[in-house]
Amino acid sequence: MSSPSWPTAITFIEPNQVRVRGYAIGELMGRVGFGSAVYLILRGELPDERTGRLMEAILVSSIDHGATPPSALAARTTASSGAGLGPAVAAGILSISRYHGGAIQQCALQLGEVVKRGGGSGEGGLDRAAVEMVRRLKADRLRMAGFGHRIHTDDPRTKRLFALAVEAGADGSYMAAARAVQRAFAAEGRQLPINVDGAIAVVLADLGFEPEVMNGLFMIARLPGLVAHAVEEQTRNRPMRSIDPGAHVYDGPAAREPE
Repeated sequence: MSSPSWPTAITFIEPNQVRVRGYAIGELMGRVGFGSAVYLILRGELPDERTGRLMEAILVSSIDHGATPPSALAARTTASSGAGLGPAVAAGILSISRYHGGAIQQCALQLGEVVKRGGGSGEGGLDRAAVEMVRRLKADRLRMAGFGHRIHTDDPRTKRLFALAVEAGADGSYMAAARAVQRAFAAEGRQLPINVDGAIAVVLADLGFEPEVMNGLFMIARLPGLVAHAVEEQTRNRPMRSIDPGAHVYDGPAAREPE
């Protein structure tokens, strides 16, 4: 007796045929960039060219951030134990949580509240809603996700993502809300920049993504970096070493520009 059927709208498979959201994967290969393919599998439709370029930028923006983030350290520590590539990378992915990478979803939810409360009253309404949000977070001793950074005071990734979002016409109510929150912090004497997590949240929300999938975009983006860290740990360092993140020394290529 066969089990009851259940539906999936993602990928169709039969002998000699693979279709992702209806598109033959062989036809997508070489014609569609990875960012566009990610957009397709998550949203169900292919993006236009400018949105596809914006998706590529989101994935590139978070490909790596050095040897000190929790995910890189988790991957390296696991690799140092003698584990294979899969467990090492999985350990890195598992460390992406509330305070590392997880801020994207939370930022989108918080900005969504600002948009809901003040979006119908123009910029002034957003400013009032943002001030209320910042004051409420301060009173509750909570953080505004996606703002501030332990290293950067003017995150270069944010500037580029926002510029590409404007080109793609994806600078909507969430970007306006983020600017309002930044002004609210400044009014209280706190110059908190929008970090890359916040920028990704803003762009994805203005593109229509649901908050529930946003942290997944960060995981997709960071995966190649975790592979690189795990393999480097396995090939350049002795096993079972005591990893001091502050002691690492960069010895890769000097600053250079893409052609």
